[in-house]
Amino acid sequence: MARCVSLEEAEALARELRKQGRRLVLANGCFDLLHVGHIRYLQGAKQLGDVLIVALNSDASVRRIKGRGRPLMNQGERAEILAALGCVDYVVTFDDDAVDQLVARLRPHVHAKGTDYTEESVPERERVLAVGGQVAIVGDPKAHSTRDLISAIVREFGAQP
Repeated sequence: MARCVSLEEAEALARELRKQGRRLVLANGCFDLLHVGHIRYLQGAKQLGDVLIVALNSDASVRRIKGRGRPLMNQGERAEILAALGCVDYVVTFDDDAVDQLVARLRPHVHAKGTDYTEESVPERERVLAVGGQVAIVGDPKAHSTRDLISAIVREFGAQP
């Protein structure tokens, strides 16, 4: 099972992995209500290297990005679920809205993003390139979302106690 690590531990780990010649992949997201699109994204990211670090948006960050009522699960629970996935090696929680600063600190060989992006539209693309990394788009077509799952649940069960 993966380990949840602090930002400082993740940075030290990334340095050590680079010294060992291992290929580090960074993926990130809110992962508020895990669904098959998340799984396919993370599995695709893992295939790009030796070690997959997943950067998880903190509760405060998710609230700023997603709005009222989010996150549905707290960051500890979300981190625990991610850490239980076989394709994930480490989980690090961060408080920024974007992952630029974490990219600068970890200097991943690959920064993987889902198919709701193109290589050119990844917000932290310039930072990834500046640290010598590459951007990769992985996962299935964006046909799954937490927002759609929430809507389906509310439609189906909203009037029930």
